[in-house]
Amino acid sequence: MQWKEALEQYRIYLKLERNLSENTISNYIRDIRKLKTMFPDLAPTKITSKQVREFNYENGKKYAVRSQARILSGIKSFYEFMIEEEWIEINPTTLISAPKIGTNIPDTLSTKEIDKIIAAIDLSAAHGERNRAIIELLYGCGLRVSELTEIKISDLFFDEDFIRVVGKGNKQRLVPIASYTQKVINIYKDQVRVHQKIQPKFSDHLFLNNRGGKLTRVMIFTIIKKYVELAGIKKNISPHTFRHSFATHLLENGADLRSIQLMLGHESITTTEIYMHIDKKFLRENIEKFHPRK
Repeated sequence: MQWKEALEQYRIYLKLERNLSENTISNYIRDIRKLKTMFPDLAPTKITSKQVREFNYENGKKYAVRSQARILSGIKSFYEFMIEEEWIEINPTTLISAPKIGTNIPDTLSTKEIDKIIAAIDLSAAHGERNRAIIELLYGCGLRVSELTEIKISDLFFDEDFIRVVGKGNKQRLVPIASYTQKVINIYKDQVRVHQKIQPKFSDHLFLNNRGGKLTRVMIFTIIKKYVELAGIKKNISPHTFRHSFATHLLENGADLRSIQLMLGHESITTTEIYMHIDKKFLRENIEKFHPRK
């Protein structure tokens, strides 16, 4: 079994059996090719734990801890697949441990800070209403930036107060949307977007660029950065900050973790627990409010 065939079969497995997106699959394959590059004369079936350890050691010199862990995870998945296909009998990655990743708690915006960012948008400018709708949707529904760029008009079920979101691995979920967020989106959609020249293949995409095409992730980051600076907020803010703030504010106001998990599209509630950032004041207030021996 040579690298080309093994990687192609693995690609098919990731697509058909694990239902991963093309972007995720490409990332997996790219990381595995790093191992191939380091040992070009060895077939994938001839790689031993010795080579994996050497590979892991070299990665430690070049990559941050989180990247090291991601790369090793991909290698482990690849060899687990080879075991299942009975191409090898011993998994060379079994005893290889990933580096420990510290929990990085991202910045959270307060509701006042979010209001300041929204207030910094000039609604009379060319893309003012669009940009307000983008930020309100990021915060109002807790979307990933990749999910936001793919939102389509046909995904809006405002009569039922839901939107359809296509998340990681092309998995769909329904997320409730507040009437205020609906109103902001409708203003952009019905009063601004309708006057724009739209490329036919993007006719159903909600958010469009100057050329009538789909907005990119980079453009969303640029939009966020612009208004954060205008609002005078010094925190390290990205589109993901609004998702984190969405979840944190729901939790602080009494939403249960399971509901938040479903809205965020997390497969494991453990991910949601790590995702949450609750300050000590909030924890203390909950003890004082709900514990029988307060």
